Amino acid sequence: MPLLSVNVDHVCTLRQARKGVEPSPLLAATLAELGGADGITVHLREDRRHIQDADVRALKHHVSTRLHLEMAATKEMVAFAIDIKPATAMLVPERRQELTTEGGLDAAGQIAWLSEVVKMLSGAGIPVSLFIDADRKQIDAAHKVGASICELHTGPWAHAVESQQGNLVGAHSDVALATLLTAARHTRELGLQLNAGHALNVINVGPVARLPQLHELHIGHSIVSRSIFVGMKEAVREMKTAMGEIHT
Repeated sequence: MPLLSVNVDHVCTLRQARKGVEPSPLLAATLAELGGADGITVHLREDRRHIQDADVRALKHHVSTRLHLEMAATKEMVAFAIDIKPATAMLVPERRQELTTEGGLDAAGQIAWLSEVVKMLSGAGIPVSLFIDADRKQIDAAHKVGASICELHTGPWAHAVESQQGNLVGAHSDVALATLLTAARHTRELGLQLNAGHALNVINVGPVARLPQLHELHIGHSIVSRSIFVGMKEAVREMKTAMGEIHT
């Protein structure tokens, strides 16, 4: 079974609604780890809509597993990552207008700049992951710029399952899963570590978790949402159980 890294951004979405101190992302991270999380993920956005700089610094010292930092490929964020030294720097696209990440990074369209970003981060001893669509051109570009990890965008799969009222088998989901499988195989053929994430929940995670040689899943919103009702430890346990389930 692949590893599970839990994104705690949306704990801070609730906190920032009142600009207070509750709920605490540090406590959320601790409980997630107690529930079986293999890592903690945060996305420090340009507009600081949820996670703040001080949160990331505190989590770096607090997390007992590994802290992964999702970030835009900007000079500001590269400098911050080099200072923090997360377990992984995960380059993602970012637009202020979006509610959540809407698609993968266009690595093929910015080879020169991403090569420089990866060089700076790798030079500081930080492994670099690119969050990209399940597209051969983008996977080739991730390899070309020197990334060591590809995180495949699972949003199209998740949305296909949702369009089928949660059915994992159907015209839309079959195409989406086949696309992921082809991309996963190409990623591994190039010697890149295979990760995946976005819009995954306990209903749709099973087939993704069984992608060949998948190393790690990054899941946040559905776990944090579920934790409101059952607590963070139990929400993580439920996700890890779903990752290992065989659906027919």
